[in-house]
Amino acid sequence: MDEHKGRLTKDGIRIHEAADFAGMRKAGELAARILDEIAEHVFVGQTTGEIDRIITEKVEQAGAVSATIGYKGYRHASCISVNHVVCHGIPGDKKLKDGDILNIDVTVIVDGWFGDTSRMYTAGQISRKAERLIQVTHDSLMLGIEAAKPGNTFGDIGSAIQTYVERQRMSVVRDFCGHGLGRVFHAPPNVLHYGRPGTGPRLEEGMFFTIEPMVNLGRPETKILADDWTAVTRDKSLSAQFEHSIGITATGCEIFTPSPANLFHPTNPS
Repeated sequence: MDEHKGRLTKDGIRIHEAADFAGMRKAGELAARILDEIAEHVFVGQTTGEIDRIITEKVEQAGAVSATIGYKGYRHASCISVNHVVCHGIPGDKKLKDGDILNIDVTVIVDGWFGDTSRMYTAGQISRKAERLIQVTHDSLMLGIEAAKPGNTFGDIGSAIQTYVERQRMSVVRDFCGHGLGRVFHAPPNVLHYGRPGTGPRLEEGMFFTIEPMVNLGRPETKILADDWTAVTRDKSLSAQFEHSIGITATGCEIFTPSPANLFHPTNPS
């Protein structure tokens, strides 16, 4: 079967073939396009449940499959994490308020390939500290991606993110990490957003994985709410996250999930 093509490293990380990049590109493009199209539906008074309903509709209209509906009992096509929710926020009746910041995370399956990406959105006028948190989180992701090239290690990626974030007097969440993906949702390796240069498995051409740093204005500790999904900051400080799926190439990496409409960064398109 297709999912067994390529080889595994000694760390259990799949090395994909050159032809596999096309499948990931297609899946990533759809996930990113859906996040582009949802931007106009994020506004003060909107519910996170309605945003998820629209996302579900868009996945179906594209002839794709949501990777999250039915995953470990989860019932939605997105995770929507507002303010001090770090990740895995469950869409519902909660209405967005002026100044809210939120992460929307979507994973789709297209022709068996998984496209996984998330980004930040804002409702109304956000505070200066929230705007700065979003900027630092975005920039930390891009620095992690910059370190993703053959010969470097996963520790180099984590170190690039952690060093930058902590210099900005913010903290990197340690309880959640990026992951390998391809024809499966989650696979080795765990991609930590902190670490020491030169440690961990070495990056090789053909590795596919996500980088998805979660950054808190306060301390890094999180806790899981009674629903067994929603992760929040223990100190109730604001949290932000950006996520791209990437593939290691001969000279660096390819981002599978760039925004077609250049909307990946909500307050400073780049």
